[in-house]
Amino acid sequence: MDKNTFDRYTENFLCENSKINLISKNDEKLLWEKHIFDSLSIEKFFQKYDISNLNGKKLLDIGTGGGFPSVPIAINYPELNVVAIDSIRKKINSLRNLKDSLNLDNLNLICERAENIKNEKFDFITSRAVAALKILIPYAIPLLKDDGYFVVYKSVKVNDEIKEAKQILEKYSSRIEDIIEYDLPLEENYTRNLVIIKKK
Repeated sequence: MDKNTFDRYTENFLCENSKINLISKNDEKLLWEKHIFDSLSIEKFFQKYDISNLNGKKLLDIGTGGGFPSVPIAINYPELNVVAIDSIRKKINSLRNLKDSLNLDNLNLICERAENIKNEKFDFITSRAVAALKILIPYAIPLLKDDGYFVVYKSVKVNDEIKEAKQILEKYSSRIEDIIEYDLPLEENYTRNLVIIKKK
């Protein structure tokens, strides 16, 4: 991890957040613990699935919002081509300022809805704090390569969402491959999950 780049990122992010609400003001003091650390927890998936060579691989982040997990991932994995998509122009413009200030050549920003992406497939797709699994799956699975992974960041209520998504998973010929549990470095107990989805 390049600490200097993350320090600059934090500084620039807070500057952008003062202009447009990328995260709540209450969360600013927990930017690292609640947002950056959480975003970088994709490392647990890469390690568990022994994915070490990311050269030439493409990751799509659906509903990137304030740039989580897309921007921390792009910083930490410069060899990975990260595409961040969101339908809110103000947020994409703000993330473009961050991209330019950090010279993130591997980060591409698109102001669009996920269902309007055509003729492109991705090795990895991520989504964090966007929607329920049953809503996300129809957007993500058609954009996933046959051997790709959909990695969804979820709270402790994930099992309820999985039950609700059962029929949608079947419809899109996909399955829950794994659930990777981890804790955020906060004083209170803050358990998170990476839900790993694959095509059948």
